[in-house]
Amino acid sequence: MLANLKQLSSHYDEQGYFVMRNYFSADEIAALRTVILKFHELWKQDNSEFYQQEAFNSSLITGSQYLAPDDRVQLFNFISSKKLMSIVEAVIATKPAFMNTQLFFNPVNRQQKDFWHRDCQYDYDVEGQKKVINESQVLHLRVPLFDELGMELVPGTHKRWDNEEEYNVRQEEQGRMSSENLSTGKKVSLAAGDLLVFSADMIHRGLYGLDRLALDILVFDSSADYVDYVDDDCLPDTAMLAKIIDPRLFLNTMTLKLQS
Repeated sequence: MLANLKQLSSHYDEQGYFVMRNYFSADEIAALRTVILKFHELWKQDNSEFYQQEAFNSSLITGSQYLAPDDRVQLFNFISSKKLMSIVEAVIATKPAFMNTQLFFNPVNRQQKDFWHRDCQYDYDVEGQKKVINESQVLHLRVPLFDELGMELVPGTHKRWDNEEEYNVRQEEQGRMSSENLSTGKKVSLAAGDLLVFSADMIHRGLYGLDRLALDILVFDSSADYVDYVDDDCLPDTAMLAKIIDPRLFLNTMTLKLQS
């Protein structure tokens, strides 16, 4: 496994992503799916209009609004499990910290198209984006709960700026649309039990279709200035911490919050 982790780290460094096929057992996925569907059904009821009109994801899954404490502890233990922590630490060796969780699903509106983006484009102008992709590290760990079409990624863009085609499509310049195909895109299909790890700031898009329902866990490098993005309610409380087998990922975030 150690040699494999080194290979994964090297692949991530070069390409910005890697996939672990059949990484989770059917029982592990079934248990996770039960908790996530509790959240999803309550979230849909509470956000009915938004869900019907334009939503394709939700966030703050580990928060207290929709899940009972025991369900939250189950989620925290999954997120910080040995299986996931070994992967996280292969990419972020020093004090990785928990940021958030997101749930991705198909939009109800079938006319809605998937779109190319870098996560950082929603917080930074172009010059800021160029800086971020060279200086910081945010990981998405995607766990599909059902078989799905997966993701389309542009390998290597976690470390390089867009070429002309990529920029015009992603930014919708020169009459291009962010839903158009890119010649540099690579499709990665996913099945329940797989794990996809990719850089939040590489050019990517989710592919709508099939029974898409995927849990994304976001983790960041403690040296990066991202602790303000963390919602306090999504972290475990003291009673929960005692029930988490390996709470380091959350404790690192809590330490950063105290220091900020």
